[in-house]
Amino acid sequence: MPYASLRDFIARLEASGRLTRVRAPVSPFLEMTEIQTRLLAEAGPAVLFENVVREGGAAIAMPVLVNLFGTVERVAWGMDREPHQLREIGETLAFLKQPEPPGGWREALDMLPLLKTVMAMRPRTVNAAPCQEIVLKGGEIDLGLLPIQTCWPDEPAPLITWPLVVTRGPTTAREDGFNLGIYRMQVTGRDTTLMRWLRHRGGAQHHQRWREAKREPLPAAVVIGADPGTIIAAVTPVPDTLSEYQFAGLLRGKRLDLVESRRRRRSSSKGMSRSMNWATRALTATTPAITTRSSHSRCSASRR
Repeated sequence: MPYASLRDFIARLEASGRLTRVRAPVSPFLEMTEIQTRLLAEAGPAVLFENVVREGGAAIAMPVLVNLFGTVERVAWGMDREPHQLREIGETLAFLKQPEPPGGWREALDMLPLLKTVMAMRPRTVNAAPCQEIVLKGGEIDLGLLPIQTCWPDEPAPLITWPLVVTRGPTTAREDGFNLGIYRMQVTGRDTTLMRWLRHRGGAQHHQRWREAKREPLPAAVVIGADPGTIIAAVTPVPDTLSEYQFAGLLRGKRLDLVESRRRRRSSSKGMSRSMNWATRALTATTPAITTRSSHSRCSASRR
């Protein structure tokens, strides 16, 4: 059965002994990353830190989930499959990337169910969603409320390590359609971040084409804590014929519900974003969603 939210997946992992809750105080400054590194090296469980504290000992209200996909088994489970079924996912992606001409009517008919399923997984837009039940604007926004990790010594600022960044290019061409990718975001202020993406990534290409065609900043939305299928889809090199949203639908066995982002104001064309709208209670049991504009950007609407 597909997971409607990250909370559903956490429940599955905990029930099977693949998730451990840690109630001892843990700091997001270096300590948390060190623990994760050891867990990953030892194929350890996913861990939910329930008592996150700042350097001075002050508690942070939000827990932190780490090492979620630290084993092949948990990656497969995130796709609602078992490890031995992962090859089928690869074969499906290979077919969608470069489908071979059918060898006959029987082969063509065999392909039809998959193609119909892909088309049926296009996301739908809804009018309202749980991720917009609480909205912070302007001076209310403070990224310091999030338990963002400083991962390495001498790092200049904390990093949001698993944000799902939604962008769209300036035209109606296929390459400018919605892109869902995970790019690290370095916190530079109370309501600003620096986007760290490579030039060849979809979001970076959208940004480059947008700068060439538009004067206003590139609209973007950021979601933290989506359901596992959507998170995995965001890091999968899906073929050009398939959107990350559709692939997430294939993994979940159910298409995504999306909601239009609320408006925000101002952002630098050099990759610095100023979030003027912070929507919480998105798709997660651990952290909120952050949205940065606009009528063009959409984020998943699931209840946590």
